[in-house]
Amino acid sequence: MTTSDSAGTVMTSDDIRPATAFPGSARVELVMGMPVSVDIRTALPARELTPLLDDAFAWLRWVDDTFSPRKEGSQIGRLNRGRTIEQVPELIEVLHRCEELGRATGGWFESRINGVIDPSGYIKGWALERLSRGLVNAGAGDHRITAGGDIRVRGSAAPGERWRVDVRDPRTGRVRKMVFAHDLGIATSGGAPVVDPNTGKVRHGLASVTVIGPDLGAADAYATAVYAMGLPRGRRFAAELARTGPYETMIVTPDGQEITTPGFAAHSRAESRLAV
Repeated sequence: MTTSDSAGTVMTSDDIRPATAFPGSARVELVMGMPVSVDIRTALPARELTPLLDDAFAWLRWVDDTFSPRKEGSQIGRLNRGRTIEQVPELIEVLHRCEELGRATGGWFESRINGVIDPSGYIKGWALERLSRGLVNAGAGDHRITAGGDIRVRGSAAPGERWRVDVRDPRTGRVRKMVFAHDLGIATSGGAPVVDPNTGKVRHGLASVTVIGPDLGAADAYATAVYAMGLPRGRRFAAELARTGPYETMIVTPDGQEITTPGFAAHSRAESRLAV
């Protein structure tokens, strides 16, 4: 079942929770061409929760209006057309970070392909990560934000309980893994076309790539890069990424085989663990 309110908010039966189930509030709206949900479980009064959710979606709409390469009036759209752009600090931050991630992936993550700047492989994860930090600073430390294959969880789903996140195949919707966490970013690539930066053509070969770690923007970029690499190179990069840092990867091959780095399994255990 899907419903909407007078403001255009879209809510599904999976997202609407009974008012007495948990404290907090949840909302789903169409932003960046997809349903985006913000689920806050921190016990805050309605007079604080409503403005928080308003500000959350205002931020996401601003990100879309600023960074979408498909909007001629966005800063990225203007930059691609050689037009004057505004001095937006976040624009410099994003472009600089994309360059860093390009170097970190040996050029397999690239925000400029065929002469067109498109930070889509990073911007959604970055936007949700920034929003999550903002909610923490506002006192809403228990929350889950979901936008397509990008998910950011913090705090607890209920007192003492980690969030449970279904990692789904982006093409079939099949649940591949369940991830349990108090503080984690989860990014899955494969639902939208991924371009090989070396050829400028859409990459085929893997079913999906999921990367989990402390920063959703970086996880988003790494998932995009591994998908673009293909299986042999992507598997080696994922192993090195796990060996040298806090990012773990699950690669799903076209025949459905799951290849995971060792630390990925640690997040798939269901035992209860209090946040620390």
